Amino acid sequence: MHLEEYLEDVRARQAGVRPPGTPAQVVYPLGEISLPDHVAHWAVHRPQRPAVVFEERSVTYRELDELVRRTAGWLASVGVRAGDRVAVHLPNCPQFVVAMLAVLRLGAVHVPVNPMFREAELTYELADSGAEVVVTLDTLLPLVASARARTAVREVLVTSAGEMAGTDEQPPPTGGEHTGEQAGVHPWARAVAHSPVDGPPADLDAPAALNYTGGTTGLPKGCVHTQRHMLYTAASSAGATRCRADGTFVALCYIPVFWIAGENLGILNPLVLGGTSVLMARWDPVKVLHAVHRHRVSTMVGTVENYLELLDRPELACLDLASLTDPMAVSFVRRLDTEVRHRWAAAVGPGSVLREGAYGMTETHTFDATPYGMAEGDRDLRSEPVFCGVPVPGTDIAVVSFTTGEPLPLGEVGEIVVRSPSVMTGYWNNPEATARQLRDGWLRTGDNGRLDEDGCLHYLGRDKDMIKVKGMSVFPAEVEALLGSHPDVCTAAVVAADDAVRGQVPVAFVRLRAGATADAAALRAWARENMAPYKVPLVEVVDDFPMTATGKIRKVELAERARRLGEPA
Repeated sequence: MHLEEYLEDVRARQAGVRPPGTPAQVVYPLGEISLPDHVAHWAVHRPQRPAVVFEERSVTYRELDELVRRTAGWLASVGVRAGDRVAVHLPNCPQFVVAMLAVLRLGAVHVPVNPMFREAELTYELADSGAEVVVTLDTLLPLVASARARTAVREVLVTSAGEMAGTDEQPPPTGGEHTGEQAGVHPWARAVAHSPVDGPPADLDAPAALNYTGGTTGLPKGCVHTQRHMLYTAASSAGATRCRADGTFVALCYIPVFWIAGENLGILNPLVLGGTSVLMARWDPVKVLHAVHRHRVSTMVGTVENYLELLDRPELACLDLASLTDPMAVSFVRRLDTEVRHRWAAAVGPGSVLREGAYGMTETHTFDATPYGMAEGDRDLRSEPVFCGVPVPGTDIAVVSFTTGEPLPLGEVGEIVVRSPSVMTGYWNNPEATARQLRDGWLRTGDNGRLDEDGCLHYLGRDKDMIKVKGMSVFPAEVEALLGSHPDVCTAAVVAADDAVRGQVPVAFVRLRAGATADAAALRAWARENMAPYKVPLVEVVDDFPMTATGKIRKVELAERARRLGEPA
């Protein structure tokens, strides 16, 4: 079947199950204007509305617009022009939002850099991006100083974690070895006191951000995104989740805003909708509960473990969380299941439906398909292995052959490909990698998946993670989901081990629920009764998992343990 015929059929099926009240086409609340111009609009129409809340500080739209224009003025004064890269090397704080918007106001390129990086990682991203200006914390300044000699960085703007927190903390000093102007290092206070500028007319299709991928192999690649990509992501995800620009949107964000998912939740969506971003520097269950209650938070994203921790807090019973109508979970370790969902609804109220967030990746700005509004009868959680729902308005998703690129019949597993207005322009200074991933406007994701009879997407994991047992495909996500249905299993992580007879075998590392008594032999016996023979894994029970800095299980480390487990005795 030709791809366009295939898509016509798939779209018709998706239209039949798309949740009521979610548009089939993207709607831009203020039209397609730049992100700083959204802030300027709300500064006129909702001047006293809190745009960003952090600790004890609320930054109104009027104040945010002023700070952005002044910081843009300072950046222009040190030579930043359209197309120049500016690295924002900060944790979650209002300064991150101000700096990002100031960069965009000048038509420059925002480069978010992980403040948890060590020297080699920081040096690589600064050098690869060609950033000449860095915005960083005083505590990170020695690290930046040590990296500067191997990069193009010439100016550094320094703030402190508490400088915009509404506390009594003093800003960093203006003199000294690292902060003297002779060293090209400047205090934040100087930037926000600078004369404001409007910047050049916005070019929504010019490079606006380099969002680096956190790949498991090789060095990270910078995904080139534009402001049009950002606006589409905010508008399409808002439409897909029935969010409106009526002032009721309040997002709580403690996931890092230097990740693109955090950028969407904590910056783009609130500012495009004229809502409020409640930023937190880190996860704190007590602070989260009080913030939801105090600020009438409507949405947040957390791991399943985060929600379980909230449920165990005694403060939960004393606080009103009814405003939190769209809590989203990410199943990095433990998977969201019906037990957790029902427990959450019983504690918070039936109007708060805990669901998986969305399918997406850095290359697509992360919000391509969502199971929002598809929780009736727990359909989304009962569909194996990971149910991702329908594409957001304006996005097409197909499942094609890895070898030929031809669309596959519904139900068959192949490569997920995505076409949307937020697919990256390409990889920064990497035309070869760009050519491999982008084909005729489609992004080849490298993910295994299938579309069901309704056109809903099911995710089965990365292609490189697929296990071949006597030529038959075993998808780790499927085995993990099946094991997760065992009453004693809290979390399962499945990797491959080589096998002389079968080629490969699946190996499952399992963490048990508290008080569970099952052992590896019992779990393997259960698997034989509940899985096709070629899917039955070797099993090892573990107390915990090796984790990445982003909260995911390090399957690379598990693979070596799996190799030893798979060796003949």
